[in-house]
Amino acid sequence: MVEINNLTKIAVSKLFLKRVAKKVLMGENRIKEELSIAVVDEKEIEELNSRFRGKKEPTDVLAFSGNYEFFDPGNQIGLGEMVICPEKIMENAEKYNMEFDKELARVLIHGILHLMGYDHEKSKADAVNMREKEEYYLTKFLISN
Repeated sequence: MVEINNLTKIAVSKLFLKRVAKKVLMGENRIKEELSIAVVDEKEIEELNSRFRGKKEPTDVLAFSGNYEFFDPGNQIGLGEMVICPEKIMENAEKYNMEFDKELARVLIHGILHLMGYDHEKSKADAVNMREKEEYYLTKFLISN
């Protein structure tokens, strides 16, 4: 199950987010896991990024597995929770001359892969592996969309 909560005034298609997320979850044989996605503004994601990563700047996506202290330990959260910021995604899409939906899909895929244990910050080999997975799912989604 994929749960989405848009806490901004920016329209983001829940159907689009669910379709992308389900494609990745199916591809990784994790379709039964629950995933929560919160869509927040730049101020909120900057506060979360500062609190949990020590980076005092907004980012496009944060991924939290079930081992963070703000989760209720008795609550079955499944895969985890992602927080995405459509303002940063729009900014990046413009910066890289990309359509918003493609950048949104890329960010969502990136966050889900983090929740599954992929980490581009561990080593160069891990970064390459994660990037290849991102491109695979992005291509797969765009072709079959």
